[in-house]
Amino acid sequence: MKIKLIFTGKTTFPYLKDGINIFEKRLAHYVPFEIITLEAAKKSAGSKNPQNQKKQEADLFMKIIKPNDYLILLDEKGKEFTSVQFAGALQKLMASLQSNILFVAGGAYGFDEKIYTRANMLLSLSKMTSSHQLIRLIFLEQLYRAMTIIKNEPYHHE
Repeated sequence: MKIKLIFTGKTTFPYLKDGINIFEKRLAHYVPFEIITLEAAKKSAGSKNPQNQKKQEADLFMKIIKPNDYLILLDEKGKEFTSVQFAGALQKLMASLQSNILFVAGGAYGFDEKIYTRANMLLSLSKMTSSHQLIRLIFLEQLYRAMTIIKNEPYHHE
């Protein structure tokens, strides 16, 4: 079992890259973990249309997602958890699944219906809309926090 974070497009802000690298290294101590960065949708006449861009991104995601992967979309319409609740849900998934757990952060316009249909779960990190680049770092910090909660380590404070 491996946990993967998949997203499209490069992380352009240095402070986000630094934070992502920090949490990626920390997570490696707890679980096999991988970040997969897919190429952003091609800049063509049709890609300026949000629906076309979402479809292009969906095609990229579907090339990576295997039939037995447990797919969780980071989506503002998803279920919200406290950090402790998220850790508990993640711990149950890790104990019950033989497959990989994939967390997918969509592009600027969200996800195509094809991806929503394939998803096992939608997870919201906030009711507020966030930059698709910033959410990568926020999610990784929460994933790391969940691992420390599961291991009963002192990072999280109640």
